[in-house]
Amino acid sequence: MKKDILRKLPAIDELMNTEALKSALDDHDREFLADSCRKVVDKLRSRIISEDGPEMDLSPENVGGIVLEYIKAEFRPSIRHAINAAGIILHTGLGRAMLSEAAATAVSDVIKGYCTLATDIETGQRGSRDIHISRLLCELTGAEAATIVNNNAAATMLILNTIAAGKEVIVSRGQLVEIGGAFRMPDVMAASSAIMREVGTTNKTHLRDYAAAINENTGAILHVHQSNYRIVGFTAEPTVEEMAPLAKEHGIPIIDDLGSGALVDLTKYGLESEPMVQASVKAGCDAICFSGDKLIGGPQSGIIIGMEETIKKIKKNPLARALRVGKMEVAALEATLKLFLGPDRLEERHPTYRMLSTPLDELDRRVQAVADKLGDISAEVSVIDGRSQVGSGSVPAETIATKLLSVKSENMSADSLARKLRYNDTPIFARIHQESVLFDFRTIQPNEDSNVVDAIRAIFRNE
Repeated sequence: MKKDILRKLPAIDELMNTEALKSALDDHDREFLADSCRKVVDKLRSRIISEDGPEMDLSPENVGGIVLEYIKAEFRPSIRHAINAAGIILHTGLGRAMLSEAAATAVSDVIKGYCTLATDIETGQRGSRDIHISRLLCELTGAEAATIVNNNAAATMLILNTIAAGKEVIVSRGQLVEIGGAFRMPDVMAASSAIMREVGTTNKTHLRDYAAAINENTGAILHVHQSNYRIVGFTAEPTVEEMAPLAKEHGIPIIDDLGSGALVDLTKYGLESEPMVQASVKAGCDAICFSGDKLIGGPQSGIIIGMEETIKKIKKNPLARALRVGKMEVAALEATLKLFLGPDRLEERHPTYRMLSTPLDELDRRVQAVADKLGDISAEVSVIDGRSQVGSGSVPAETIATKLLSVKSENMSADSLARKLRYNDTPIFARIHQESVLFDFRTIQPNEDSNVVDAIRAIFRNE
């Protein structure tokens, strides 16, 4: 039986002579097409051998169509636009912050040809790529100078290597955090060539602990914001405002790693307060670093601000060149930072703050409209209350009220439905709860509602 089926597999020459693959020669090399035919035929052969007499159309025309689908999949970008229905606003797996229209336009503009990345227009001579963002960062934070690198872990390492290589850096045990991808603060510090000097305990560190640790080999005091976790209960730790005078008294630089880096007060969105960048500058920190792609809402980057002399030293460090960002990141970050210059329109123009501020009744209206369009599918469809997360280690203990579309299929598991959604032309990432697939409309963009409807209907139409 299987031998009979195997004999029906078309030869490569037969496939190449089908009308479908003849037309594909306009776009693809002949050898590539032939190789694709071989791979598809091999897969079909393996399937026939492994399965018990599968029924399939093995005509050259049908198999030629399968080859074209294979080629289409091969040329489809592996990184592409996705719909975030998971309810995590800063979703690390989906690219963290959603760039604003202004930032996307800025990137599109600079990649079309040459750009003024590191050229001074007035003199025509080579300049610094930092010029595009340093003035903005100083204006927004009150810092004397600024620079950027490719992420905040790099920023922390560069600062420590510049200020305290070979010297002790005093840090609280409660601040030795592990960030995404299993990178730990002690490892980052070791890579910087600084020597870690732990003080205090996991839950309590006092100013006197820092004072007692200062010696002739102290290179800096480091304060690390516990971005991705919270210690609650019997706790205590001094603020940077309290630590700065101690550092100044002993002539020791103080470094503040803020993690997410808030430029606006999050309490207006019903979230707990995050340390403000401006407060660290006002406290007199020598160097402050934070992510550009978390609460700033820009591209992946690590922002460093602080005292002018300190920033000059950091920029002269050979590592700064190894960790620098390219024209796309500079363009996107400049456009993103400019949004904060107009706080009255920030929620209108900035995707992160638009999602944080969207009223529940607006979300309810959208999700009800989508639910109404899915009334005839073979599933239990309902609108329920839920909670969204900020994500990416920002205010980890806090969530924000949202509206969810719940879809519970009569004929397929929630895992199967979620998988099919991920394989949609525009992948949709939802979450699963008690055999229902949940779609969070706080992170689904308004112009994506119809895509969600079409994807769900297509899946149930073909189930």
